[in-house]
Amino acid sequence: MRFVLIAALLASAASGSVYAHETAALAAQSKPVPKEELLKPPTDAVRYVVVSEAGQHGSQWRWQLPDGRTAYRWSQELRGWITEMDQVTTFGSGGAIKALTVRGVTTSGDAAEEFRVANGRASWKTANDAGEAPAGGWYIPAGGVGIANAPLMDALAAAGDAGLDFLPSGRGRMTFGPTQVIEGPGGAKKVQLAFVSGILPSPLPVWLDENKRYFADISYISVIPAGYEGALKQLRNAQEAATAEAVAGIAKRFLSPAAKAAVLFDNVQLFDADKGTFLPARAVLAQDGRIAAIGAAGSLKAPSGAQVIDGRGKTLVPGIWDSHLHIGDDWDVLSNMANGITSFRSPGTTFDRAVEATKRRADGSLLMGEPFISVIIDRKDPLAAQGAEVVSSAEEAIAAVQRVKAAGLWGVKFYTSMNPAWIAPAAAEAHRLGLHVHGHVPAGMKPSEAVAAGYDELTHLNFVAMEAMPREVIDKANTRQRVEGPARYFKDVDLDGPLMSGFVADLARKKTIVDPTIVIFEGMLTQDGGKPQPAYAPYMGIISPVLERSVFTAGGYPLVEGLTRDDYRKSYAKMVELVGRLHKAGVPIVAGTDGWGIELIRELEIYRQAGFTPAEAIQSATILPARIVGADKRTGSIAVGKEADMVLVDGDPSTDLGALRRVVTVVSDGYVMDADALRKAAGYSGKPK
Repeated sequence: MRFVLIAALLASAASGSVYAHETAALAAQSKPVPKEELLKPPTDAVRYVVVSEAGQHGSQWRWQLPDGRTAYRWSQELRGWITEMDQVTTFGSGGAIKALTVRGVTTSGDAAEEFRVANGRASWKTANDAGEAPAGGWYIPAGGVGIANAPLMDALAAAGDAGLDFLPSGRGRMTFGPTQVIEGPGGAKKVQLAFVSGILPSPLPVWLDENKRYFADISYISVIPAGYEGALKQLRNAQEAATAEAVAGIAKRFLSPAAKAAVLFDNVQLFDADKGTFLPARAVLAQDGRIAAIGAAGSLKAPSGAQVIDGRGKTLVPGIWDSHLHIGDDWDVLSNMANGITSFRSPGTTFDRAVEATKRRADGSLLMGEPFISVIIDRKDPLAAQGAEVVSSAEEAIAAVQRVKAAGLWGVKFYTSMNPAWIAPAAAEAHRLGLHVHGHVPAGMKPSEAVAAGYDELTHLNFVAMEAMPREVIDKANTRQRVEGPARYFKDVDLDGPLMSGFVADLARKKTIVDPTIVIFEGMLTQDGGKPQPAYAPYMGIISPVLERSVFTAGGYPLVEGLTRDDYRKSYAKMVELVGRLHKAGVPIVAGTDGWGIELIRELEIYRQAGFTPAEAIQSATILPARIVGADKRTGSIAVGKEADMVLVDGDPSTDLGALRRVVTVVSDGYVMDADALRKAAGYSGKPK
C-alpha cells in the first residue's frame, strides 16, 4: 500500500468533502492551466529528479521569487501519463503556510488548489472540494508539487516530541532513525532516515540532510536531489532494513508459539470452496498448523489448551487471496493480513525485494501472506515499467526469464513496451522452465495474438477489451491510450458480434486466465469526486484523513475531449458485462486489485453485479487462485489435512459479500490472530463499516 500512498500524496490533486457538488461543477466549467503558461524554473533553481530502477521519469524544481514567495515546478511523464504543474507558497512568520496556489495537470486531472489564511481562518479549495477551519495548523495539500512538502518535514524535525497540528485535521510528529553516508556531486554526504506519524496509517519514511532538513523521498518512485541518483539503492536498502526492524517486533508478537495452539471454531457457517456451498452449523478444529477435523456444530471436542471461538452469526471462509497485489513494505503486508489476505500473487516485484521478503517470511520475522511472485520484463524504453527488468533483444528477454527461474520465483509478467516479436521465444522459455506467463499486452499486439504467443493469463480487463479497439489505440497501448481507448470506444462494442464473442470463446477453450482488476476501472471511469469511492467508503474514518482527501474521495480519470463522465460510465458498464460474459463462457477469473488489498471485497461485489453467485465470487479469491499457482492440494479451501488458512467474518457472505470486510479472526499457517489487534498494529483506528 505505502508505495502507492506516497505517490498519491505527491501526485494527486483530487479530493472531496461536503462541498463536492459545488466544486465539481466549478471544475467542469474550467480547464487546467496549460503547460505553456506555467512558471519556468530559472537556471539556478534547485532541481530534484523523479526516478525508479527503470530510469528517470521527471524533475521537480524549487526557487525563490523576487517578492519572497517560494516557487515549485513539476514536469513528469510516467508510462505515458503526464504531470505538469507549478506551485507558489507564501510562508507566515512562524514558518507555516500562509497561502498557496497550485496550477496545471496531474494524472488525476486538474491540479488546481488554493489555500489562504485570513482573519484567523484557513480556507481551501481544490478541483473537488472546499472547506475552512480555524487557523493554526500546518496545511497538507490534497496534491501539489512533491518537494513543496519539504518545509513541513523541516518543521516536524524541529518540533521534536511536541509535533505539529495539521490542517484540515490530524497531528504528526517525527522520530529519527539511522544515518547513511552517500556520494554525490559535492562528495560524501551524511543523511538520516526519519519517520513521520499522523499522515499515513503507519510511519512515513523521509530522508533528512546533516542539518535535519528535507533531503529525499525514497519509494517505488523516488524524489532525490539531482546528482544523487546513484545512492537510490543504498538508501532504499537502509530504509527497508529500518522498517523491517520496526515491524519485526509486531511479527514476533503475532507469530508466537502460543498463537499456534489448537483452535476450535464452533457453531459457524462454513464456506466449502471446493464445492462452492455454504454449510450451516459446523465445527472446525485446527491443530499443528493444519485442519484436523470438520463436523457438525457441537460434535468436536477441543484438545487441552485449545482456544474455542463461538462462531454464531459468523462465517468461516478460506484465507483470502488477492491475485494482483504488489508487495509493498512491511507495513503494507501487515495491513493485508489484517484484512484476511493470507495468500497473494505479486505480479511485479523486484528480485531483491522478492527474495528478502520471502526469506524473512520463512524465518518468522515478517508477518505476510504467502506470496507467488512474478517479475516484470519490459523493453528498454522511456515508457518502460518502473521496477522492470529492461531488455533490448529477444536473447536478453530469454536471459531475464532464466534469472526469474533461478531466483525461485513463480512467473514472468511482460509489459506494454515489449517488442511483440520477443514474446513467443521468451514465453516458450518460461514454459520450459515451469513459469507462469502473464502481463499487459505490448503495444502493436492484440490480446488474441499475445495468447497465441504464449500468455497463460491476461492482466487487467482493459487488455481484454483491447481486442476490439481501433488500430491507433492498439499501437499506443504503452501510453495512456490503454485506458483512454477503452474509455472512449468500449461503450459502442458489440459483445455479441463475431469479434468479441469469438475471442471470449477462444479464451474459454484455451482456459486462458483473466485478472480483471475491474475495481480500478470503477474508480477511474465512474467517479466525479467529492464523495467516497465504493471501494473505500467502508474505510473512511479509520485509516487516514489525508488519504480521504487525496485518494478515497478522488475524482476519476480525466475526461477525454468530446466525452462526458456518462460516456465513461457506459464503457465501464460494458466492461462489467464483459466480465460476466467471460465467466459464463468458462474463462477462469481471479480476483485482484492492483491496489492496497482493501479494494478486494469491492472487486467481488462487482463480480456479483456481473452475474457471479456469491459462492463463485468467493471462489475467485480462494480456491481458484490456489489452483492456478498449483497450491490447491494444501490450501485454498477448508478441508481436513490442508493448511490452516482461514478467516472468520462477522455476518453471512452468502447474502452480503460485504461481510468479508468484517474480519474477526485470521488464521494463517495455523497462527490464530485477532483482527482488531492486527488492524491496530497496522495503524487502523477502527473496523471497516
